[in-house]
Amino acid sequence: MNILNSKTPLITADKLTCIREDRILFEALSFEVYAGNIIQIEGQNGAGKTSLLRILSGLSSPYSGQVLHLGKSIQKNAELYHQNLTYIGHNTGVKAELTAQENLAYYLDVHNQNPDEAENILAKVNLTAFEDSLASHLSAGQHRRIALARLWQSNAKVWILDEPFTAIDKEGIKHLELLFLEHCNKGGCVILTSHQALTLPNLYLQKIPLTYRFY
Repeated sequence: MNILNSKTPLITADKLTCIREDRILFEALSFEVYAGNIIQIEGQNGAGKTSLLRILSGLSSPYSGQVLHLGKSIQKNAELYHQNLTYIGHNTGVKAELTAQENLAYYLDVHNQNPDEAENILAKVNLTAFEDSLASHLSAGQHRRIALARLWQSNAKVWILDEPFTAIDKEGIKHLELLFLEHCNKGGCVILTSHQALTLPNLYLQKIPLTYRFY
């Protein structure tokens, strides 16, 4: 599905195979992700959801197959791809010795974005009054919010998110879903895993199920 009528997919998974020990997590998996698409990767624990996201992000290599960004290999064009990618995995990358605001400001500065916006962005993820709290004193859900706050300033077209709704309340999930739709309508795409039942319109949402097998 391509709701923005772009001819070139942002991401192409070309016959990806991933093997872990005695399991084939997925084999010859192919799909395309266009601007305007939200792709939900589904499957039971151990089915290879995180492995697939890491391959799509260029953090891991497939057993076989390749990933393309705008028709070009992400391995051969890694710098350009990473400029167009925001990846948030299970490890949020939040530094325990910094405050919530310092964590976000540091990230924004490193990515050539305005660190002065950190306080305002944290308010969007319901962390008002926690800006000056050390991350070591915050919960796992609050760490997740700090990481997800990066999305509000992200200029990357490709968002790859591993369980973004973990430890997020219903209001937070609603805000994220609206942000995803806004991002897609601006020419971006979202690839995510989630055990949550999403309320996104079918016009945007596609689901890719994974089922591993032994060999």
